[in-house]
Amino acid sequence: MLKDIRAMAGETIVLSPEDQDAEHANTTWFGAPPHERMGMSADEVVTAFEDTAVALREQVAASGHRGTATFYVWHDPVAGQLRCSACTRKPGDLVFPVPYQVTDDLHAIVVEFLVDRAPGSIQWGALEPVPYPEAEPAAMAVWVFDLTPFGR
Repeated sequence: MLKDIRAMAGETIVLSPEDQDAEHANTTWFGAPPHERMGMSADEVVTAFEDTAVALREQVAASGHRGTATFYVWHDPVAGQLRCSACTRKPGDLVFPVPYQVTDDLHAIVVEFLVDRAPGSIQWGALEPVPYPEAEPAAMAVWVFDLTPFGR
């Protein structure tokens, strides 16, 4: 998984403010079975994402793009995956189907992924009744990294 995260730095990212649907090509997801997750440390995963983000910023600078560019990472517990993407939206304008909150704590997002022992599913013993009326869901944490090479 670490090699795959770092390999993203060698891929060309699509930045298209006029056609933001085209930027979906930048979305990547990473999954790992529980035994592989136990062999990884959060620090090495965080470092891989941070190194990749710096390399992507250099790629954006070399492309001549002068608008907003954002790289972001989140944990999708329903799919049991770490996901990341890049787009021309500002951190507060990212598109998610659930409420999200921008955070500086990538480590916590990675830990949440690594400790998930049933990726993409809920263990029978972990099922909890849904309260009525349904409470507001907690905002999903999203780590963002500004790829804008020349400032905003």
